[in-house]
Amino acid sequence: MTTPNPNQPCSTSNLGLLFRQVRDAMWAQMERELAQAGHDLTFSQFITLKELAIGTAGVTELARAAQLNPGAMTRLLDKLESRGLVARVADPDDRRAINIHLTEAGSAIWSDIDQCGRRVRERAMAGLSEDDRDQLYRLLEQVRDNLSLTGS
Repeated sequence: MTTPNPNQPCSTSNLGLLFRQVRDAMWAQMERELAQAGHDLTFSQFITLKELAIGTAGVTELARAAQLNPGAMTRLLDKLESRGLVARVADPDDRRAINIHLTEAGSAIWSDIDQCGRRVRERAMAGLSEDDRDQLYRLLEQVRDNLSLTGS
C-alpha cells in the first residue's frame, strides 16, 4: 500500500473540482450561446423553460430543477412572466397550488433556445464517439447514484 503524498491534493477533491469546472463551463458556454442567439436569458431561466417545455410544473419542482431556492425561483418566474414567456395558473385540483406553464411566446422561444443547448452539448462532446458519450453518461450516473445512496 502506498502512503499518500501530503503535497498532492486528494483525488476526491480533484474529482469534485473537475465536476464543478465542467458544470461552470457548461453554464457559461450556454449563457454565451444564448446571448449570441439574441436571447437575454440566464442558465437558470433556460433550465426553467426547458422543464416547462416538457410540461406544466409547480414552483418547487422548477426550483429543484434549476437548483434555486423557492424565493429565487419566484423572482425568476416574475421576470419570465413579465416577458410573456410563462404564465401562472391556479391548479384546478388544489386551489392553494399554482401551476406554471409556457405561453405561446415561451413555446416559440423554446424551439430556438433548445438549439442553443444542442450546440453546447455537441461542443462539450466534441471528439467523443457515440460509445464514449454513452459510457460517459453511464459513468456519471453511477457516480451520482453512488453518492445519492441513503444510509451510507
